[in-house]
Amino acid sequence: MAANLSKGYTLRSTTWDDLDDVQKMIYEACKNFGDAEMAASSEELAVGWRTEGFNLDTDSWVVLSPENLIVGYEEFNNRFEHCLFNGDGYVHPQHYNQGIGSTLLEQLVQRALIDVPLAPEGRRVYIRNGIGSNETNAAEIHLATGFELVRYHWRMEINLEEKPASVDWPKGIQLRPFDGDKHDHQLYLAHHDAFKDHWGHTLRPYTYWVNNVRGLSDFDPAMWIVAWDGDEIAGYALCREKSEIGWVGTLGVRQPWRKRGLGLALLRHAFGLFFDKGVKIVGLTVDASSPTGATRLYLKAGMRQANEYIMFDKELRPGIEPADSA
Repeated sequence: MAANLSKGYTLRSTTWDDLDDVQKMIYEACKNFGDAEMAASSEELAVGWRTEGFNLDTDSWVVLSPENLIVGYEEFNNRFEHCLFNGDGYVHPQHYNQGIGSTLLEQLVQRALIDVPLAPEGRRVYIRNGIGSNETNAAEIHLATGFELVRYHWRMEINLEEKPASVDWPKGIQLRPFDGDKHDHQLYLAHHDAFKDHWGHTLRPYTYWVNNVRGLSDFDPAMWIVAWDGDEIAGYALCREKSEIGWVGTLGVRQPWRKRGLGLALLRHAFGLFFDKGVKIVGLTVDASSPTGATRLYLKAGMRQANEYIMFDKELRPGIEPADSA
């Protein structure tokens, strides 16, 4: 599986001892693309590695340089019912053109093929992978490996030069402090309801939500903005500080409350909270073809496109699109 690697480079499974070195390498790869803020922290990596169903020995790989340094990383994730798989790979910018990217991508494909028989009968099975739009070599490798370009995502950003104006909330909408014991499961269900018509959305288990969304040490309930209409959650913005910028990890409005200005109100309220904390740069990612018009919303709020990502799919078995992943 490592036949494409240049002399002296080696491939092996990832171990827990690799955690910090993998994180540093990912940071360098993201920094080279102009998106250092997107690099996972060691804690975020560790949370992912502990996700139920993920096996570090069989589902992740590193490439070592002749100097025995980690210069490549790839992981395989069963995103939904062995039908939709995600990859997440990186190559250190000082080690391009050594066969690392093609080796890791082929490793990902071979690992996914093992799980194809586990998918429900008649379902389409495919891998989805994302790369930076300026990573032309990575794009060529994906195309050569049978992947097809299917979508674009944007990272958007705003620099808050002054305190945002106070927010006018739609009639009947109230904010309430987030209480994990009382609100967590209801918010989890509201999130999936808000995103059920979004491209690529899948119903992740509640345990994933608790561990991977709310389980990080920097979780701050004061930065989880939940808008209520009576006893119903109408919309929400889940925010945190990430690499010294403000990060709107998820912003959702449920269908009955759309087209009333709630999304813009949530976003501007988040801007105000970050500004009060002394955080002037706020970012988020969005599907460039969002069916709800999210890109127009963010542009209206004063955000700009800061970077672009290309999404690739490789079909492993034709069939009906997996449910909950339209």
